[in-house]
Amino acid sequence: MKQVTVWAIVPLLMLVVSGCTLKATFKETTDTTSNITGTTSGRTWFTEDGMLNPEHKLTAFATFNQENVEQDLARGQGEYATSLGTLLGLQSDKQAAFHARAQGAFQTIMTSDQQARLQQLRILAH
Repeated sequence: MKQVTVWAIVPLLMLVVSGCTLKATFKETTDTTSNITGTTSGRTWFTEDGMLNPEHKLTAFATFNQENVEQDLARGQGEYATSLGTLLGLQSDKQAAFHARAQGAFQTIMTSDQQARLQQLRILAH
């Protein structure tokens, strides 16, 4: 019993004496991760709270829901097209006109790359 206690206390004393704490280690790890992702990506997608930055919501939504968004835009209606319009800043009374414009330009929009597609949708929304 005495031997088990010694083996449990010695590592604990080593941590206390070295000044190593879990909080400091965690902070150093997250700071390093933030520095790496911030410098390698060229932009920060998430806030310090782990929430998606507002300027990236449109891109994330369109990418994650691409198939459903395309189907709704082709039909000129649907919840994904409405959500897309909302993320573009449209009021509910402007949604139907946006859906019609997006449906009319569907072939042009869908032949573009993702960023060009989002830019064309921004233009149609305003």
